[in-house]
Amino acid sequence: MNDLGQLAKFAAEESAAENRQASWKNFSRQDMLAYLLFLKEKSYSDATKVRKVAAAKSFFAFLINDGKINENPTKNIESFKAGKALPGTLTISEIRALLEIPKNNFSLEGKRDCAMLELLYAGGLRVSELIDLNLGDIDFEVLTVRLSGKGGKERQVPIHTRCANSVKDYIQNIRPKLCKEPNEKALFLNARGGRLTRQGLWQKLKAYANEAGIATVITPHTLRHSFATHMLAGGADLRHVQEMLGHASITTTQVYTHLTSDFVRQQYNNSHPRAK
Repeated sequence: MNDLGQLAKFAAEESAAENRQASWKNFSRQDMLAYLLFLKEKSYSDATKVRKVAAAKSFFAFLINDGKINENPTKNIESFKAGKALPGTLTISEIRALLEIPKNNFSLEGKRDCAMLELLYAGGLRVSELIDLNLGDIDFEVLTVRLSGKGGKERQVPIHTRCANSVKDYIQNIRPKLCKEPNEKALFLNARGGRLTRQGLWQKLKAYANEAGIATVITPHTLRHSFATHMLAGGADLRHVQEMLGHASITTTQVYTHLTSDFVRQQYNNSHPRAK
């Protein structure tokens, strides 16, 4: 509504300036090009400009289908190109601070959350992959977790000993107290004994980040993005990180090389005595 309201206001002002009747039938291709120039001069983000043009295109397509106008002024007009936003990541110190918060929460949910966050960061899991885990998906002998990713593709991802111990403690001492049904297969359970939801995990993650004093905006995949960035910064091979993340194309993984450069620069500036 905001975007189309802005378009309508622009159209009315253009019509008034040219002493013509304000009507969508009179809104021409030239008017649309002028609107693009108007948006370009605004200090909007690329994504916002793309959305506003998309709203205009959808609107005029509706008017065509509804028989309100005869010609579409947005036909063959290219939109703005939105640059691909780099995912947000946490620093290693922020990760440490975040993982410490649930450790100080001695409730059943706190112990569970400690295991979940350790696992998210240890293996770079998608939140959906973590929520879908069942008992038996963690191999404590070889320290791996079995995941079913996008398209049902299965992969084995390594985890470290500290993470494995945290998950094992949860399974042995916490999960039985949360579980209400003996046949429940879900690994991570909510307070009602059912499978934890994505929304439930996200809310907890944001709350822990706030408690840890982390200013970075948290998303469901923040720990996954941080995992990839820190692995590459630590010298991991790009192909190996691609395999662990479950990316079909290495170009998807390459976005983290840009983040790694920024990460290394930040670490350099923080560490080198002459850089301060």
